[in-house]
Amino acid sequence: MSTPSLEDLIELGSIQDAQGLRGQLKVRPYSSDPVALLSSKTVWLSLLPRMAAAQTSVKPSLELYQLKQAKMHSGTVVITLDGVTDRDQALALKGARILVARDTFPKAEADSYYWVDLIGCDAINLQGVNLGQVLDVTENGAHGVIALGNLGDGTTKQLIPFVKDVVQSVDLSKKLITLDWQADW
Repeated sequence: MSTPSLEDLIELGSIQDAQGLRGQLKVRPYSSDPVALLSSKTVWLSLLPRMAAAQTSVKPSLELYQLKQAKMHSGTVVITLDGVTDRDQALALKGARILVARDTFPKAEADSYYWVDLIGCDAINLQGVNLGQVLDVTENGAHGVIALGNLGDGTTKQLIPFVKDVVQSVDLSKKLITLDWQADW
C-alpha cells in the first residue's frame, strides 16, 4: 500500500500515553463518539505534531499500523497496534497523531453526518442568502456548532448551532446546507 498524502487522511486523535505493560496505547479522540476510530482496521501514525507540520517544510512521516483492538475506557480509547508489544514501544509513540482514510469510515446513519464532510459546504438560509462556508465544527456539550466564514482567508463570520430546529437540510452531494438563520443574527 502506498503512503497517502495528509490531505487524503482524517486526523481522529492523538496518543496520550502507554496503557499497561503490553504495548496498549491510550488515545485522546477528537470526537465524543469516536465510531470511526473504534471501527478502523488500519491507522496511520504521524510523529510530527500538527502545528509543527504546518510551520515547517519537513514532510511528516506516516507509518501504517494494523489495529488489533480498540475500546472505550474512561473517556479515552485504548488501542492495540500490531507490532507494538511492550510499554517502551508504546511510550515511543506518545504524542503521535492518529489518521484514518476517510473512505474507511462506517456509513453514517440517516440524518447523521461526519463533521469532516460538512467542512467546505456552502450554507444558505431559507431566503437563499449565502451565509458563508463551513470552516469548522465543534462540540459544546449540548450540541454541535458550525463556524461559518470564508475558506479562502479563514475568517469566521458567525457560529451557528447545528441542531434540528436550525438545520433544515444537508445535501453532501451538492455541498450545501440550508439553515433557518438570518445573516444579521
